[in-house]
Amino acid sequence: MEREFNDQQLVRRQKAEDLKAKGIDPFGHSFKTTSNSKIIRENFNETSKEDLENNRTDVVIAGRIMSKRRMGKMCFMHIQDRYGQIQIVINKADLGEEPYELVKASDIGDIIGIDGYVYRTNPSESNPKGELSVYALKYTHLTKALSPFPEKFHGLTDVEERYRRRYLDLIMNDDARKVAFLRPQILSTIREFLNNREFTEVETPVLTTLLTGASARPFITHHNSQDLDMYLRIALELNLKRLLVGGMERVYEIGRTFRNEGMDQQHNPEFTMMEIYQAYSDLDGMMELTESMYKYIAEKVCGKTTFRYLGQDIDLSGDWKKVSMCEAIKEKTGIDFKANNYTLEEATKLAKEHEIEVEKHFTVGHIINAFFEKYVEETLIQPTFLYGHPIEISPLTQANKEDPRFVERFELFISGHECANAYTELNDPIDQLQRFEDQLKAKELGDEEANDIDMDFIEALEYGMPPAGGIGYGIDRMIMLFSESESIRDVILFPTMKPRDGE
Repeated sequence: MEREFNDQQLVRRQKAEDLKAKGIDPFGHSFKTTSNSKIIRENFNETSKEDLENNRTDVVIAGRIMSKRRMGKMCFMHIQDRYGQIQIVINKADLGEEPYELVKASDIGDIIGIDGYVYRTNPSESNPKGELSVYALKYTHLTKALSPFPEKFHGLTDVEERYRRRYLDLIMNDDARKVAFLRPQILSTIREFLNNREFTEVETPVLTTLLTGASARPFITHHNSQDLDMYLRIALELNLKRLLVGGMERVYEIGRTFRNEGMDQQHNPEFTMMEIYQAYSDLDGMMELTESMYKYIAEKVCGKTTFRYLGQDIDLSGDWKKVSMCEAIKEKTGIDFKANNYTLEEATKLAKEHEIEVEKHFTVGHIINAFFEKYVEETLIQPTFLYGHPIEISPLTQANKEDPRFVERFELFISGHECANAYTELNDPIDQLQRFEDQLKAKELGDEEANDIDMDFIEALEYGMPPAGGIGYGIDRMIMLFSESESIRDVILFPTMKPRDGE
């Protein structure tokens, strides 16, 4: 493949050849460090220049050159490791002439190793204490960067370039690097919280032959050996509930799921879900678990309970609000779907009067949900448990004993967006089969998101599943809240991107 290089790239390639001529591998070997920028700051940030000189601490560190300036026989660099940047002070007299030539030939972006000691520069007007640094006694070239960093990387007109070249984003953007490390911290804390409650983490298949567990359009793939079309899973639910039948009682899974739908600031076609199932629990149990878990993460990982999320100040402290879907619709529109048992014709008329499009497969329950989405959803700013969903849009949920038009389900909304979806799980195999059959009819009427019938799951329920509560979380949206990020693409390291022109 023929490639054209600019002048800077050509110069750097020549420098790589010069290193080879000196017997130095431009792309290096292993290098054992003893410290890093975080350890040095934590241990010596308040130590004076005199104390550092009187009690010398030797360190070996490595990182990427982010800045470089030479002043005669002195060179000052900032190198960056996973925790941030620290200054390197290099004196030709102490380093030696030949190694100093390597320093002079180095470029921004090169990765180097430094043996030296913790040091503080002389005080100045801008820095009265002097800058905490590492004074170099040995310089080791580790990796040659053959391309320079793009100028004004975060000032590009095409802001999506940050997501396309995430490696550069992580090098040059402190916020991106912070989120990249915050995400696994949050996941680890979730596991800690659930493990403390005696939940067991499991793994279930990504490939499936049926569409179940959620209402969504799938990605379709093909199993060559079995000559079988398969789906990438859209949810984790049914296999986890099979494990309840098997007696595992408290299970959860954190895993990738896939939905062949649109992309925006809240949606990515592949995303991380967590689903939790607890035998002998119910909707109230899932509310308590959810509120406790969010507060646990906020305090342990972030050290605060108020977050700036999607333009709103979100307060996780205190008791979270609970409201029914029909009550919320009545408050915004004056229409009481719960008190009035509208026919489909009457509900359709109300929808048209309120400029709500009614699709061919819609029932009264679908129309109620459409009213909620238009008039209520974006108004739920502070953490709110919304319950009382119509049975037609909740095929895997127990019906409300007092009013079987609705189910034992809630969704958690924060800043106008759904963050979790919970149920008192349906464990009646006869009722479940009827719900599946209703979904099949909806699919025949054109509902592309309707569920298939999973007869093996029906048979599993016939052996007896304990009463249970279950909940699913959008992990990416949870990370968005705790990292105060505006887009889902900020919290996924490699989000799905549209091809560039010519690709």
